[in-house]
Amino acid sequence: MTRDTKSGDATRDVLRFTFRHWRGQPGYVGLIVGTMMASTLADVFMPVFAGRLVDAITVGEADRDAALHAALVAFALMTGLGLVTIVMRHLAFYGIVELTLRVMSSVAQDAFARVQRFSTDWHANSFAGSTVRKITRGMWALDLMHDTLLLALLPSLVVLVGSMVVLGLHWPVMGLVVAVGTAAFIVMTVLLATRYVAPAARLANAWDTKVGGTLADAMSCNAVVKAFGAEEREDLRLTRVLDKWQSRTRRLWQRGTNSGTVQFIALLAIRAAIIGTALWLWWSGDATPGDLAYVLTTYFVIHGYLRDVGMHVNNLRRSVNDMEELVAIHREPFGVVDRPDARPIRIGRGEIAFEHVDFHYAGHATPLYRDLSLVIRAGERVGLVGPSGSGKTTLVKLIQRLYDLNGGSIRIDGQDIAEAQQASLRAQIAIVQQEPILFHRTLAENIAYARPGATMAEIERAARLANAHDFITRLPKGYGTLVGERGVKLSGGERQRVAIARAFLADAPILILDEATSALDSESEVLIQQAMERLMEGRTSIVIAHRLATVRALDRILVFDKGRIVEEGSHESLYRQGGLYRRLCDHQGLEFAKDDRFGLAAE
Repeated sequence: MTRDTKSGDATRDVLRFTFRHWRGQPGYVGLIVGTMMASTLADVFMPVFAGRLVDAITVGEADRDAALHAALVAFALMTGLGLVTIVMRHLAFYGIVELTLRVMSSVAQDAFARVQRFSTDWHANSFAGSTVRKITRGMWALDLMHDTLLLALLPSLVVLVGSMVVLGLHWPVMGLVVAVGTAAFIVMTVLLATRYVAPAARLANAWDTKVGGTLADAMSCNAVVKAFGAEEREDLRLTRVLDKWQSRTRRLWQRGTNSGTVQFIALLAIRAAIIGTALWLWWSGDATPGDLAYVLTTYFVIHGYLRDVGMHVNNLRRSVNDMEELVAIHREPFGVVDRPDARPIRIGRGEIAFEHVDFHYAGHATPLYRDLSLVIRAGERVGLVGPSGSGKTTLVKLIQRLYDLNGGSIRIDGQDIAEAQQASLRAQIAIVQQEPILFHRTLAENIAYARPGATMAEIERAARLANAHDFITRLPKGYGTLVGERGVKLSGGERQRVAIARAFLADAPILILDEATSALDSESEVLIQQAMERLMEGRTSIVIAHRLATVRALDRILVFDKGRIVEEGSHESLYRQGGLYRRLCDHQGLEFAKDDRFGLAAE
């Protein structure tokens, strides 16, 4: 695809996207179009009465009273047209404010809703800062788009066509000059904007997005930057990105300047053609002094609108470029989509069955799972262990339906999760992640995220069960304390206990614990272990563990290797088998030897 074709496709996509949102606000669009056309037609007829006013003055020596009357009528009509213009433009601007705010809100909400529902892979491969920049830049581009199309290009079109018609009815040759000059100018301006300036703008926007992503990446990882004293390194990284952004933006602005200069030269040629034609008509006796005044006044109106057309086309091009990435978000596939007939799932006992499951990550050469069958009984506590990349985390992601299967099915209480609504499925699965993520909101809000309607008493009860209540009450604002972005104001153990409290409040029949005690001090580990044991009571629980001490007391342990379950059983039976599980335990033997709770020191 050529660059020009790409630019044309982008313009069509953006305009279709904008018009689709206009269809949701027909009243405001109709108000703006109607009032702007009325206001602009008043501008078209203003020069007609200016010419009559001049004629009345110049030919009024014979009958001054009649001349005064004709002049006053022309003056009154000009004043009336001016009032019409003011009132109509006021109504149009009132309408554009409401329309723009409504559409901007709708677009932002739609984009946010889509991004929230994109696949796990999409989020893993996207900068959060860049995505935010695409949405906000596209939102504000809509403001410019609306002003350009409805308040600028629409009235310009009405004035130019109206002036051609009125002039052409009186002097066909003048109408032809205006029509040819106007058409040539508009075509030239559009070509400059779309084929000369737009490609540079697209590259400049891409680097603008990268600047946002680079800033967000460094800021969100500031603790790591400080830990390695890497501030200057990050400064240099941003400098390299800014150098590229500066180069691309400079080229864009220079092309915009060149485009503007060419347009002014073209306007000078059109002015010379119109004024020259008017003088010729006067010399030929086909135009009076009032006619000349009318032509000159009309020319000044046309000149103003034509000059602005160049600016408006450039603004339209800029708004299209700024909205391209936002519109592209709406073209992205969701990845995992609810079926049209999907129904809410109802999980009671919580039995999970993998039936001949095949799964293949996109871009990977070989499938991870081939014909995997597994049953996790209701209320059973199961541990998943094995080397990194063996398929443990993928298993729980498939249970949450973060990916679609390539074959087979997963059933919960006999219900195929592929036929269920994703939101209802995930609402009945509580998960405590290895690195729990908290919102920059209060502790109460973070705990209540599992159940927004929870009372303060229910929130506190969940916190007590998670061994979190005591540290929360020691904070200056207690449950009203803001935790910082991603919970950075709390320690790892505190964040983990808040996540467990959230899981308690969810009271879901299925529980997933993803290495929830890793990288914690011994005191926090004991508190969290106690909370986890309480949390697992009466629930189907799946525990992903690298530290094998955390799975010793579970009902069953599944040992994964390269996407297959190679061993399963209790801790004691697996250890005595002398297979992969035994080797994994021996690698952590020093850790086990220090703790008689796990029963390995005596073996």
